[in-house]
Amino acid sequence: MKLVLIQPPIRDFYDTDIRLQPIGLAYLKSAVKKHLPRIRVVIRDYHAGWGRRTVPWPKELRHLKAFYGQEDKSPFSTFHHFYHFGADFETIADETAGEKPDLVGISSLFSPYCREVLETAAAIKRKLNVPILAGGSHASALPETMLAHPAIDFVIRGEGERPLVEFLRKMSPASKPGVARRHQFRALSGVPNLGFKKNGRIILNPCGSNYPVNRIPFPDLPDLPKNRYLYEGKPLCFILTSRGCPYRCAFCSVHTTFGHRYRRRSNSGMLRELKLRYSQGYRVFDFEDDNLTFDKKAAGRLFRQFEKMFPKKDVRFLAMNGICYWDLNGELLGLMRRAGFTHLNLSLVSSDPSVCKSMRRPLNRKKYRTVVSQAFKLGFRIVSYQILGLPGDSPDSMVKTLVLNARLPVLLGASPFYVPPGSPIGDSLNEADPFTTARLTNLGIESAAFTREDIYTLFVTTRILNFLKGIPLQKDCRLETALKSAAKYSPRSRAGVFILKKLLREEPFSLWTPRGFRHQPFFKTELFHKAWASLDRIVTRQGRSVLI
Repeated sequence: MKLVLIQPPIRDFYDTDIRLQPIGLAYLKSAVKKHLPRIRVVIRDYHAGWGRRTVPWPKELRHLKAFYGQEDKSPFSTFHHFYHFGADFETIADETAGEKPDLVGISSLFSPYCREVLETAAAIKRKLNVPILAGGSHASALPETMLAHPAIDFVIRGEGERPLVEFLRKMSPASKPGVARRHQFRALSGVPNLGFKKNGRIILNPCGSNYPVNRIPFPDLPDLPKNRYLYEGKPLCFILTSRGCPYRCAFCSVHTTFGHRYRRRSNSGMLRELKLRYSQGYRVFDFEDDNLTFDKKAAGRLFRQFEKMFPKKDVRFLAMNGICYWDLNGELLGLMRRAGFTHLNLSLVSSDPSVCKSMRRPLNRKKYRTVVSQAFKLGFRIVSYQILGLPGDSPDSMVKTLVLNARLPVLLGASPFYVPPGSPIGDSLNEADPFTTARLTNLGIESAAFTREDIYTLFVTTRILNFLKGIPLQKDCRLETALKSAAKYSPRSRAGVFILKKLLREEPFSLWTPRGFRHQPFFKTELFHKAWASLDRIVTRQGRSVLI
């Protein structure tokens, strides 16, 4: 029996070229190899390494033409073209047919890209009469929606290793001649987490527990060429330290896949995995779960071992998915820095106590400032992430969070709010198309308190602040001096200085297009000036102050 696992392409205004390794599929392959070694599993990544091409905007996103309709080349640019990132669907179907699989599994992680999953499945079905299975975060949150499509035969909800193995055990006999269809369905009823269709009716089996985390074999990576997954030119691989999340943030849907029970892998297992990956040529390791330091003592012991294991200091450690600042302290940060961590991504979300309370999100502003100060002194390059437009938020509240970070030596990572299906807050909000619009590029969900123009303005404002934070300065200086310095670097930088000076003279905000400077009427200058008026200084990533 042969199983082909597919990471499909996506369509969006932008893509990351870093965090694309399909680690979930690699875990599934390793589990099947361990428990069912006679079944051949092949992973095909049709996202990373295939380039991009421009495609028409979906009708559900055409309201964004007001914001992205002009091509902006300035340092404050947002988005413009809508792209298909990855292989085209016919190529995927042709190559999959060439593999002659008995079963195809497709990863369906993010809701805005579920259309690409379904188009991939439909293209394969046109070439090949083979059962198709979908799994991942979106399939876990909305299994009935996935199964309603004629090209999807099965779904697996939640963690997939044990359910996939049990499913394959049941499917193998059913592929033999003479096995009645009713016996196949009877067998499938015992597979945990499985969803399927029986006589036109959707059946969702109860969810069960996965294998213990320390018994799940390391991800199987040989199908994934190292040169497709790079960080600053060096091969990168993902590492997971845990499954599940101990927190209950209302805007997060991670529990639909991994549950609420936090399960940490042993340090010895992670160290063995790192040793293996190093021997395979990987030199950058990204810890993708954001609870890396939830167990502070175990994390400290792990980081001390990193120092001993890699004395040549020829590796980099990252945590690009973010770390909860309240799980950090000076000792841990020092251990991380000595081990080889250079960047720190912090998930602040909001500095407003009432907003954080309604989102069930911990907040300790004093602790946050302390962590930033400690990390900066240790030499970390810090990015702090804020969600713009949370339910119950207001422009004034969002501005306060922007101002807080403007005064700290961090870059601002702003993410307009969207509703992930399966999140606790998802049931209380209704969007016309919750799939296509569930992306940060949709610029939020309007409320009585704020408009999409407000979110766009604050989103661009973070780019303006980051432009100023990125100016290399030898000492503290006035804004005018900093702008003179920035204007020397490039035409793009000079355009940014020109736009900002006009804006500070209370002239309309402009874009720098191939046809010259063009007015952007949906940028709310009064909201920008409200934020600007709250600033006495902007602190750069190097810790210099630009005095306003």
